[in-house]
Amino acid sequence: MGYVAVQGGAEAIKEANLLAEYNNCRAGRAISVEDIRENLKKMVDSVMSESSLYSPELAALAIKQAQGDPAEAVFLLRAHRSTLPRLYFTTVTDTAHMRVERRISAAFKDIPGGQILGDSPDYRHRLLDYALCAQSPADAQDFARQYEANIREASERTSAEQSGNRGRLPKLVDFLRSQNLVSNPDLSDEPPHDITTEPLVFPSARSSRLQILTRGMTGAVTALGYAKIRGFGISHHPNIGELRVGSLPLHILSDLSGAQEEYYIGEIEATEAEIFMEAHCRGEEAENVLGIGLGYGLCFGRNETKAIAMGVLEHSMENPGPGDPTSDEEFVLLHVDAVESTGFVSHLKLPHYVTFRSKLDRIRNIRKEQSRV
Repeated sequence: MGYVAVQGGAEAIKEANLLAEYNNCRAGRAISVEDIRENLKKMVDSVMSESSLYSPELAALAIKQAQGDPAEAVFLLRAHRSTLPRLYFTTVTDTAHMRVERRISAAFKDIPGGQILGDSPDYRHRLLDYALCAQSPADAQDFARQYEANIREASERTSAEQSGNRGRLPKLVDFLRSQNLVSNPDLSDEPPHDITTEPLVFPSARSSRLQILTRGMTGAVTALGYAKIRGFGISHHPNIGELRVGSLPLHILSDLSGAQEEYYIGEIEATEAEIFMEAHCRGEEAENVLGIGLGYGLCFGRNETKAIAMGVLEHSMENPGPGDPTSDEEFVLLHVDAVESTGFVSHLKLPHYVTFRSKLDRIRNIRKEQSRV
């Protein structure tokens, strides 16, 4: 969807931009991009996910330029992304190779490798910490040095064998698959659709749905996931089979050596959620037997709530229910995008003099006709 640029008022627009820049600097302070990247990590991760561009530095820059408005930051980062060349495609990444930093399951108590709480606010009291008001950079550095020293001391007590296996853990869903309890989604060898270069068509492919959900506004995806659970999924309450946060290795194919080979190019931090829900699946003797349905969510950085909600919505669209709006892929996929939704609502601030004048004329004409009757 496009809009005709507004003409006229160039001087007023220039002054409005200068005023906005002044309001951002009038306190005589400027937060650095590095501070945003290191201290507002959750916001940086959300912006990267919604922009489909993994770059903490550029996401932090966009947040600073947008004065902390996540939707505007996503708009800026997507605009920049559209200017970048695409040199390679990564090969298929097996998330079982994730170097895990946090891993929990709400479906099983005891799991191979154990529950790993990692870094999470889930276990803190939701009380304001006034000590942060007086925290100085020196205080932060002292705490970080002390914590790192404690970690090194604990690591030295860990055996070499345990250290070598740390981080790479088995997938819990494989245990259920071995017992034929999981209804696997329909998979195909068809290359994934790239929604940034191909138009979305309905019915959509599973790859398109997952891309739009991972690019979706975190609040919108979470709200619709909540609506599914609360209003339309009472008899199918989801369980978190496995939630992982960690680093995924990425590889590309290249012919630098004369023959096409796979090269490791680095890691990205990601959050993965596998959601278990009751569903009908194919059994060995019957076409439809009760089993476990799998909903899947994955996004850049640490955003557990969004990944979980993604899994709920993905399963809902794969298994539509009557009267359930969260099963309507058109309703869900066309309304969770941050740039589309905020752009359309924000465009209402632009001049609509002609259309509103037309409405007034129509109302007056109708009233005149009614008064004659």
